[in-house]
Amino acid sequence: MEALCSFAASSSFSRIPKSSFSTHYDYCIKLHYSNGCSTTRLSMVVPCMSGKKSHSPSCSSTFLYEKFIEFALEETKCYTPLLPSPLQTKFSTLLAMDGNTELEMSSFESTKLRLWRNLSIKGKKNEGGVQVMDFAVFPKPEFDLPIFCANFFSVADINIVVLDLNPLYNVINEKGYKEKYYIGLIHLAAKYAELLPWGGKLTAESLQFFSPIVIWTKFSSCPEKYDALFSAFKDYYKAFLELMHQAEEETDVSRIRRNRAAQHKYLTWRTEKDPGHGMLSRLIGESMAKEVISGFLFNGVLDLGSATFNEYFPEYKCEDGSISVKRSMIGKSYEKRPWNANGEFIGDNRDNTS
Repeated sequence: MEALCSFAASSSFSRIPKSSFSTHYDYCIKLHYSNGCSTTRLSMVVPCMSGKKSHSPSCSSTFLYEKFIEFALEETKCYTPLLPSPLQTKFSTLLAMDGNTELEMSSFESTKLRLWRNLSIKGKKNEGGVQVMDFAVFPKPEFDLPIFCANFFSVADINIVVLDLNPLYNVINEKGYKEKYYIGLIHLAAKYAELLPWGGKLTAESLQFFSPIVIWTKFSSCPEKYDALFSAFKDYYKAFLELMHQAEEETDVSRIRRNRAAQHKYLTWRTEKDPGHGMLSRLIGESMAKEVISGFLFNGVLDLGSATFNEYFPEYKCEDGSISVKRSMIGKSYEKRPWNANGEFIGDNRDNTS
């Protein structure tokens, strides 16, 4: 599978058996219209209601990442009131075209958070179905906070994980930003380095969107690994919430504009290069996958800025003006963790690259 869990160009995604996915293209989706508006609401045919019986074949109490989302939601409420996002009127639940995989979307906002959102993809675990948690929290442009990112993908015995506080600014070049947000968190990377070791090649282009504390790992299913991942998730999310709590609102218009542009660049990269696009297309069709990606997962790409992908990343521009489908134009990747125990970038050392 091309996991939702990472915008890293990992070659491991292409090795996951295609038999894990449906090739059945009969739509099982209703389009609802509320209050006579033209706004389309994405909803599954048979809602899976908590605490009630459902005939939906994909409803399952064995979703691996349920407690992760429950923790994040309750923990956030301890720091700030959450209001339903307007996105809830459009993005809710979907039943995939295979009739067995359920997609659930939830979204909120708060004083400092532009968007708190999650996409859960719930295949039948006992039948080797795909299980994905794509969770992210985006700050408002008045704050230069990192973007919380937890993308977990599981199918059969394969688990692929990215957990990070994605930097708004490139920490390799922006030393002040790194010191502001990450120096006090380096111990987290060290705490989980052995339990959740580096997962292999990470492209040079994508590295600008990762921090020195990123957990990028792959593992075979076992309770100990899931426990370690849950522990890491809690530690990282609580660290993010503390940063949010301490953050002071920016009033300088030029800095707010810069924050907005930085977040738009991040969203533009994710929208175009996120490897989860292929999986979503197989589950719900190409056109709806694009709508979920640009309208929900990376909401803001259409209105936080006007710069194009080729303007942000000209190295990907083809002669005909199209965007190269290659994950990496440099052809450079990091086989080993490119930061040392002190959070210093060591990625250009010869034994780190390939």
